[in-house]
Parts: sequence; C-alpha cells; structure tokens
Amino acid sequence: MRLSKSALSAAIGLGLATAALGAAPASAVPDVPSAPSSVPSYAAYEKSGENAAANKAFFDAVWKTVAKKRAANPGAQAVTVTYSASKAPTFKAQIDRSTQIWNSSVANVKLQEGSSGDFEYREGNDPRGSYASTDGHGRGYIFLDYAQNQEYDSTRVTAHETGHVLGLPDHYQGPCSELMSGGGPGPSCTNAQPDANERARVDQLWQNGLAKGLAKLR
Repeated sequence: MRLSKSALSAAIGLGLATAALGAAPASAVPDVPSAPSSVPSYAAYEKSGENAAANKAFFDAVWKTVAKKRAANPGAQAVTVTYSASKAPTFKAQIDRSTQIWNSSVANVKLQEGSSGDFEYREGNDPRGSYASTDGHGRGYIFLDYAQNQEYDSTRVTAHETGHVLGLPDHYQGPCSELMSGGGPGPSCTNAQPDANERARVDQLWQNGLAKGLAKLR
C-alpha cells in the first residue's frame, strides 16, 4: 500500500502499540531511522508505474506457483494459496485477521498459513511503506513497514496488501469503503473489509483465471 506519510518524530518506536494494534509496544523495538533521500516517499511512490508493475509481477509469481500445484487437481472447487508469516512476527495478529477477512469474503480462493508458502510476509523499515513484490525467484512477498502501520490502521494495511495477492490493483481515489483505496481516504479510515465489487472481482479472477493458468501448463 503506498500511503502518504505524515511527519514522524525521531523518537517514534517501530513496534505497533498494543492497545491499538495488538502487537509489541513501541518501546520494545528500535526507533525508525530517517528515510534516505534517494528513496521515494510514500506519496511519490504509491501511484508510480514501478509500483503498479511490482504489484502485477507479484500476482503473476503467486499465480504460477498456485497453478503448478493445482494442475494435479483441476476439479477443486476452491484454489488454496499458502503463505508463511514467520518473517513478520510483529504482525501475526493482523495477518491472521486479514486471512479471516478474505476467507469469509470470497469463495473461489482460500488463504492458508504453512511453513512453505506461495508467498510470505516480511516486516521492517522502508520509506516507501508497505508493498507487494517478488523475491526474484518466482515467488512473491508482502512487506509490512513499521512506521506506516503505526500511522494507519494495521489490519487495513495488511488486508489491502493481501488484496494484491488475489489480483486486485490499487484504487487510491476510491472511498474508505473500498479496501483497495488504501491510504487515499487518510489515516482516519480503518475499514479492512473488501466491498462487494472487490469480492466479486476476486471470485471472478480465480474462477475463470485458474482455468487459463492451468491450460498454459498442459
């Protein structure tokens, strides 16, 4: 999610506040370092072509790993996409909630945690914020930025990025009711649920697109 970033003090902690986000207290982790001047800010990066290309490459990478596995069982009613959360322990609660939200919202694809997944979650610091990307080896990962997850609702951030796993693009000009509007509505927006159009789009992608993906492997 490429979200505009308000000024953060040098002393702000990286951990998510326990009361607001259900994670480790800010005092338990180091301070957020200053952003390198050579790295784009959230605002500069969020609507860039590089961001859009990274989201597409991420979805394509996840798609290929899923298609290969499901080729042996093309009659399955729902596609299972597996993920690893071991590299993002700070955000375990938000990842679990995001998985629950998406699994209860769509029927043709399901998310499932596993030790070795089709993609993984990672955490750390990045001036560009949280984003979806590829690891360069045919798999994808979601990066969750500490500072951004303090400023914005962390479950919304996580569910939004997970939406890229399922094929949804960013739509920053949308209202708060759209999950993929991301940070467009501002930090006050805490909605972490996809709307009816987003749910329908995901189900359409994984119902019709899976058959296309499997056909390419035959």
